[in-house]
Amino acid sequence: MAAHNVVAVTELRAATPGAPAVDEATLNQLAAALWRAEQDRLAIPPILAEHPQLTAADAYRIQLVNIRRRLEAGARIAGRKVGLTSRAMQQMMGVDEPDFGVLLDDMFVEEGDPIPVAELVQPRVEAEIALVLGRDLRGPGVSSTAALQAVESAAASIEIIDSRITDWRIGLADTAADNASSARVVVAGRRTPVEGLDLRLIGMALSINGELLETGAGAAVLGNPVRCLAWLANKLAGFGEQLKAGDVVLAGALHRALPVRPGDSVVAEFDRLGSVRTRFN
Repeated sequence: MAAHNVVAVTELRAATPGAPAVDEATLNQLAAALWRAEQDRLAIPPILAEHPQLTAADAYRIQLVNIRRRLEAGARIAGRKVGLTSRAMQQMMGVDEPDFGVLLDDMFVEEGDPIPVAELVQPRVEAEIALVLGRDLRGPGVSSTAALQAVESAAASIEIIDSRITDWRIGLADTAADNASSARVVVAGRRTPVEGLDLRLIGMALSINGELLETGAGAAVLGNPVRCLAWLANKLAGFGEQLKAGDVVLAGALHRALPVRPGDSVVAEFDRLGSVRTRFN
């Protein structure tokens, strides 16, 4: 798994597309509120409710402020996530386009290790196809074909999402500012080469405490997980960023997100990729 820092946040802010709709002081205040919400495990009201003029570009600026805080505290970037890529999740969250967040090394949990619910605010689980890059991928102009050529392998994964916004009442800007509502990720140790693998047809069954609750397939995310990767590479290019060899990229949920509680055991079984499991205490 690769680990790398982003360029200076001031440089990223300069490269962030779109003129700011709110001033820098306000952006920093909103970032601080989200930071405290995560540290204190107390959700805050939707930031769009108080700042309806906030744009997606502003939201990513807020995200970057808090990523910088975590990098300065010693965390390292290990990949990215693409969120809101399925129609089910877009309808559930009331948005109409994907977003992205940063996966830091301290967000990864080994299979079998319990995840304390007390460390989170209002966690939910999503089964996703994780793509592991074999080489760098830089936009703009990345096609699905080019994105696939950069993928070394695929793996089963469970993302634990967690909104620091009250009752998950989020718009696109709310979740983008909140690092795409990401919290933890469990990636199976098994890696499957993607050569000859049609990721659209990878089926998945998700069970909680032995009860089958959700099914899905790779085609649920923008029609193909590779399209999510291409979208991400091209989106990052607008921020002066690129994906690195070894990065883990989560391509998005194959089903609606499900809440979890202490004592829950979650298993996601994937065709061709194997299974991945986690538990909460």
